[in-house]
Order: sequence, then C-alpha cells, then structure tokens
Amino acid sequence: MLGVFSSSIVSPPDELVAAGSRTPSPKITAKSLVNRFVGNNSSAVSMQIGDDVQLAYTHQNESNTHPRSFAVKDEIFCSFEGALDNLGSLKQQYGLSKSANEVLLVIEAYKTLRDRAPYPINQVVGHLIGKFSFIVFDKTNSTLFVATDQHGKVPLYWGITADGCVAFANDADLLKGACGKSLASFPQGCFYSTAIGELRCYENPKNKITAVPATEEEIWGAKFMVEGPSSIISATQ
Repeated sequence: MLGVFSSSIVSPPDELVAAGSRTPSPKITAKSLVNRFVGNNSSAVSMQIGDDVQLAYTHQNESNTHPRSFAVKDEIFCSFEGALDNLGSLKQQYGLSKSANEVLLVIEAYKTLRDRAPYPINQVVGHLIGKFSFIVFDKTNSTLFVATDQHGKVPLYWGITADGCVAFANDADLLKGACGKSLASFPQGCFYSTAIGELRCYENPKNKITAVPATEEEIWGAKFMVEGPSSIISATQ
C-alpha cells in the first residue's frame, strides 16, 4: 500500500528533512513514485484525492496471514494490512455487522475518535490486538491517521519525495529509490495524527519519541525511538 500527502496535509518530519540534507541522494516526485508503484504492480489501483493526496494499493504478492484491504466510507479512505485477533469482539463494541472486516473496523474506530470525543487516541488504537499497519485519510477535514502494531509485525515506512510530499508505504524498496536518505521505518506501536500534529507511542503516550541520525552507511536517514523506563522501541530494520 502507498499513501502520498502534500505538505498542506502533513508537515514533513524535521528529522527526515535533516537526514536528506546531511546526505543528499537522488529522489523522485510524488507523481513519479505513484507511477512506479502502479508500473511495478499489474493489479494496482491508484486514486487522486483533491490536489494533495494520492493513494494506491494492490493485492499482488499479498501474504495469506497479512492480507491487504481498502475501503472508503463517508469520505474516509483506509488502507489496511494485517489481521486483528480480536476482530469479533471489536465488531460488537462498534456495532458492526458480522461480515465487517478489519478495514471497516478501523474506519469506524477513527469515526469514534473524530465524532465522540474525548476518546483518547492511544486507548482506541491500543484496543486493536493483532498484526497490522494502516493509513486513514479523512477527506472531510483533511486529517491523516497512521498506526502500526506494537511489535512491528507488519512494517511500515515513511519518507519525503523530491517535491516535499510525505510518503507512507509497506514496501521499503519502493521508498529507498524515491526518498533518498529522507527515509525511516515508522516506529512500531506508534501512531501519527495530523489532528494532534505529532508522533506518539500508544502504550506510553507521554513518553518522548526521538530520532537518532543514522550512519552514512545505512540506507535509513534516522531511527525513531520511544524513550522511557518501561519500554524502548526502535524503528530499525
């Protein structure tokens, strides 16, 4: 899956901007990145949402244990990869039909956060048990919401394109050739919401997340880490 967002939707992380500045390397534009994704996946579907968002997904080379799904409901777009172990109980909690899958569940969970405040974001995401990563974009208010599971079993990566867009993808190789050194693993057990404007750990939401510059030899520009006595999560691969 791939999501590319202009700087009007999400500000490029300072750490990745700095990494790209320290070690300049070839990048491509957001449009070229989406074209590369579609060109490399014969079954890929892509869509442009306004002027600032491009999404693409494919079932090609999909894992049986980590299937991919995509859905749009009430102008909320969601790409999901993985599986939730507690999907049945969550469907009951959110009042969904028995036929609802993970991607519809995540959309409903996001709507709860948006419409029924003050639900804490970390609490809602923390109730998702399983192996997953997802990208949610709400067209009604231009909000982006991204998260991964606590153990990083379904990896997600983010980087900055040549024209300053922030790209999220489940394929590291796709971004390696597109974002230069402005590239990192999205840290496991964390979420990013433009509604709050920062990256947080949902197990320890008050713990600071820092980015350590990578060495010149590494393909990554930075390693995001959650600090704190109870858990330290590294975004390395």
